[in-house]
Amino acid sequence: MSEPAGGNLMESRGFWRVFETGAAWLLGLLWFLPLIYAAWTAFHPPEFQARFEAFAPLTLLNFAAAWEAAPFGRYFANTIALCAMILAVQLVLVTLAAYAFARFEFFGREVAFALVLVQLMIMPEVLIVENYQTLRKLGLVDTLLGIGLPYMASAFGIFLLRQTFKTVPRELDEAARVEGCSFLMMLWKVYVPLAKPVYVAFGLVSVSYHWNNFLWPLIVTNSVETRPLTVGLQIFSHSDQGIDWALICAATLLTSAPLLVGFLLFQRQFVQSFIRAGIR
Repeated sequence: MSEPAGGNLMESRGFWRVFETGAAWLLGLLWFLPLIYAAWTAFHPPEFQARFEAFAPLTLLNFAAAWEAAPFGRYFANTIALCAMILAVQLVLVTLAAYAFARFEFFGREVAFALVLVQLMIMPEVLIVENYQTLRKLGLVDTLLGIGLPYMASAFGIFLLRQTFKTVPRELDEAARVEGCSFLMMLWKVYVPLAKPVYVAFGLVSVSYHWNNFLWPLIVTNSVETRPLTVGLQIFSHSDQGIDWALICAATLLTSAPLLVGFLLFQRQFVQSFIRAGIR
């Protein structure tokens, strides 16, 4: 007797499930291999850069040498200040803009929102020349403000928060107005608390993007006083003294460690934020 079709279907589904799981683990391992090599090289003496011995001695000298070889303290301070400044301004601007698009009726609202969406389709690299010329006219070249200025109005943040604010029941607006709340107080007391998961997700995305941003800071900065970590690491890795992979890997781990730790600590909140406040 031939097997029922249902059994073949279950076997086929089981095979594809195993295949997809194995492929996902393989891709994850391939993505993780450079980080494994960087960690091995950074925590071992230079003679073990290409020798993987189980009992090779561990050392922290590579981190100390990398920290002394370049002003990473200054780079860290610049990057933290830059990310904090951009995120603070973004939160204010995207909140006000999203609230206006979600709850106010005004002439040209749909056209204005369409123009905001157009920004999502334009790569930042396309506007580098125009942005640089604008900053030069404003005298903001080689400043932290000049690095962050093109990113302070986030179309992604406006779109994400607008979609979230539109799901807030109108009854809450009416109840707040009965209590005598102004529009700004209503925004602060009703909308912002309900959108906390979205703010968490957007904050993580914003910080990770600007922490890793490289091309624009490379073009607009000329001095140690304003360079972020990405530009400082690139200059450090092109030293005239040759390439020392132990120092480069140690410096790479130093610059990426805050993001890795932050992701490990907040990965559950990050995923849940997008699940609960997904684009509707």
